[in-house]
Amino acid sequence: MKTDVLIESQNEIQQKYENLLHILRSLGKTAVAYSGGVDSTFLLVAASEAPVDDLIALTMKQPYFADWELEEAIQFAEDLNVQHKVIEIPVSEEMRMNPHDRCYKCKSFTFTAFWEEMKVLGYDTLLDGTISDDIGEYRPGLRAVREQNVRSPLREAGFTKEEIRALCREKGLPVWDKPSNTCLITRIPYNTPVTAEDFRQIENAELFLIKAGFGTVRVRKHDDIARIEVEPHKINDLVQPAFMGKVVDYFKGLGFKFVTIDMTGYKTGSLDADILKKNSSK
Repeated sequence: MKTDVLIESQNEIQQKYENLLHILRSLGKTAVAYSGGVDSTFLLVAASEAPVDDLIALTMKQPYFADWELEEAIQFAEDLNVQHKVIEIPVSEEMRMNPHDRCYKCKSFTFTAFWEEMKVLGYDTLLDGTISDDIGEYRPGLRAVREQNVRSPLREAGFTKEEIRALCREKGLPVWDKPSNTCLITRIPYNTPVTAEDFRQIENAELFLIKAGFGTVRVRKHDDIARIEVEPHKINDLVQPAFMGKVVDYFKGLGFKFVTIDMTGYKTGSLDADILKKNSSK
């Protein structure tokens, strides 16, 4: 019985992939908003396999995105032999104030920059990696997707994150087990003014922990306090005295005065909890 269910599930996923390829083949000159994450990487690979006749990947370079992720995205697009352009986008004054709708403002600003570049290059369709799982979560950026006439083929085909990871693994893509990540500004509480120095401090702190084996990690910055979130089953590894001493020394060297651990463990969008609570009470 389990084997029959597994086969049925695999057939369903494969049908979704065929539907995705059908959608992609119907497009004209197409640009993919490519971050290097699991979803946009999978979408870019599917577009190249469809194939889309004229395809380009567009990646933004902003201070609140980790440099190491940008480097990975550049390398993967090169290995895939897909035309790729990195567009440097400055931090707007609105974003510096870190508002509650920062994701919407960031997406709007980014998509506008992408469309401007696409007009110069002659492209007429912009795709992003929104998936079915994103609907229902607190994602202000989805409003920008609608307003900016951006298509989301993965959502149209009904893909979930689990299904995408399964196909990425089947295809041998290096991102299949890459932890979900977000821009560095999400590590700082809303309405707290941000600087480029804040982002590099957070990036270096997280990279230190990633290199130490903590794949899913967030370093939340509360003024001069670093609040570390790792997966619950990794907390014990983190609090080992010898290792924690190294963490504290390194973080203080980055400019943090205090280093704390969130004993509830990593949770996506933990800084959105108050907003979600307010929305649910309406």
